[in-house]
Amino acid sequence: MSESFEVSNNESAEVRSNRELWNNLSSVHPSSAFYDVPRFLTGQSALNCIEQELLGDITGKTILHLQCHFGLGTLSMARMGAIVTGVDFSEVAIQKARELNGQLKLKANFVEQDVNRLDEVLQGEFDIVFASFGIIGWHKDLARWARIVSHFLKADGKFVFAEFHPTFWMLSEDHSRVAYSYFQADAIVEENQKSYAAPEAGVLGTSYCWNHGLAEVFQALEQEGLTVMNFREYDFSPYPIFQATTEKEGRYYIQGMEHLVPLVYSLTARKNKTQGTPRLKENGP
Repeated sequence: MSESFEVSNNESAEVRSNRELWNNLSSVHPSSAFYDVPRFLTGQSALNCIEQELLGDITGKTILHLQCHFGLGTLSMARMGAIVTGVDFSEVAIQKARELNGQLKLKANFVEQDVNRLDEVLQGEFDIVFASFGIIGWHKDLARWARIVSHFLKADGKFVFAEFHPTFWMLSEDHSRVAYSYFQADAIVEENQKSYAAPEAGVLGTSYCWNHGLAEVFQALEQEGLTVMNFREYDFSPYPIFQATTEKEGRYYIQGMEHLVPLVYSLTARKNKTQGTPRLKENGP
């Protein structure tokens, strides 16, 4: 169930650099032990415990998955009975996602596009818009991002979101000290020399990211007619992404900082029944 869409070339230098990085990452991630594609193909879900709890029963639901990478989460939701559209701006990731779906033949479709320009190539509304882990920091303009979420939600539709906590993004790469302000307004520019999933691969690329506090996230969603229904903070990560890690029953902590700081948060939000589809007058970067 794959379709091809033309990708707009009208994008900022920051987005182009991030796209190049994610194309490089997407060339090595499918073969990494972190993503464990062979196990996924035998039936293992790529969704972690937090995501599964947030989603609940999604049988028959239409879902838009923003920043789906190479599709394991999208295809996992399709296995749960949903009809899912995954979106990512990396052509390498989308090509791999389509290859995997060609093997599995699930009710999934993949769109190659920057989510902030998704209205240029995709129409329709969905029961659920889903986004999770390592996605919000790639957006400079949260207002535009929230407008896209609202635009593609049906009235009374649900936004499901899980993300690393902004206090986590304040820490240095080795997580030993506070390196960035919680209220960081400027881009955090890094020269990436390795991947979180395949550190031995030596993937190179410059990333431009932005830290967004919780109030900024809440306000962006509420201004687009979404009401936050549930909000939670977690003192663990579902992924072993720290240089020094303590693990207990599939929950991962920064060694020496166990239970001291929130590492993840989640929320669900409803689109108000009276909220119409927002007008997308200007495209983001």
